[in-house]
Amino acid sequence: MAARRTGVSMRRRTMDDTPAGFGAATRAALRRSAGTRPRRWLIAVTLLLGVLAAVGLTAAIPADELTFAALAHPVQSLMSVAVPFLGTLLAHDLRRSPGTVRLAPTLLAAALLAAAVGLLGAVFCAAALALAPAGGAWQYAGTIVLGGVLVQVVACLVGVGLGLLLHSFVVAALASIVLPLGFYGLLGAVDAVAPARAWLTPYATVQNLLAGDMSVIKWVQWVVVLLLWGVGLTAVGMARLRRRGTAAGPPAPAAVAGGSRH
Repeated sequence: MAARRTGVSMRRRTMDDTPAGFGAATRAALRRSAGTRPRRWLIAVTLLLGVLAAVGLTAAIPADELTFAALAHPVQSLMSVAVPFLGTLLAHDLRRSPGTVRLAPTLLAAALLAAAVGLLGAVFCAAALALAPAGGAWQYAGTIVLGGVLVQVVACLVGVGLGLLLHSFVVAALASIVLPLGFYGLLGAVDAVAPARAWLTPYATVQNLLAGDMSVIKWVQWVVVLLLWGVGLTAVGMARLRRRGTAAGPPAPAAVAGGSRH
C-alpha cells in the first residue's frame, strides 16, 4: 500500500509540475531558456556578437559599398553560430524530464527565441547603417529581415535536434557548427555535387536569404533544408529518446518501495 501511495503521489507531482495548456508550456520553455545565469550569459554574448559585428563592419566597409545586405550577412551568420546552443540547452531539458517537458511547446519556444535574435540582429544592422555617414543602401531590406529570422530559426532547430541525439552538451554544440559547415565544404570539394549544397546545407540557404534576392526555387530550397536539418534531426532525436524511455521501462516495484522508505 505504501508503494502504491508513493507511486500515486509521484504521478500527481508530475502532473502538477506540467503546465496544463500549450501556451503555458511554451511560456515555461521560454522561461527555462533564460532560467539560469549561464543561459542568460549565452543570450547576452550572442547579442553582443551582433552589436560588435555591426559596428565593426560599418567602420571597415567603404562607404560606397555599405548596404543593409553587406551588414546583415556577416552579423546574422556570426550570431547563428551561438544560437544553436540555446536550442541544445532546451533539448537537454527534454532529455532530463521527458515526462514533464513537452516537445511541441519546446520547439515553439526555440523558434520564438531564435526569431527574437534574428529581429534584434536586423535592428543592430539598421541602426549601424542609419548612423553611418554615407547612409547606405536598403535594397531588399524587408526580405533580408525575414531571412535573418529564418536563418536563426533553422539554426536553433538544428541545435534542438543535435541536443536530442547527443547526450553531451559540448559535443552537440560543436556538432552544430562542424556538421553543417563540414557538409557544405565536403559537397563543394566535388564539382559534380556542388550544386546540391543549395538543397542540402543550411549555409547555402543563409547566403540566399541574407542576400535578399530570393526566387521561388530558392524558397523551395530553404524549405527542403528546414525539413532536413530542422524537422528531420528533431524527429530522429525524439524517436531515439522515446526508444530509450521504452527500453528503460517503468520502475521496478522494489525500487518504488525502496524510494518510499526515504
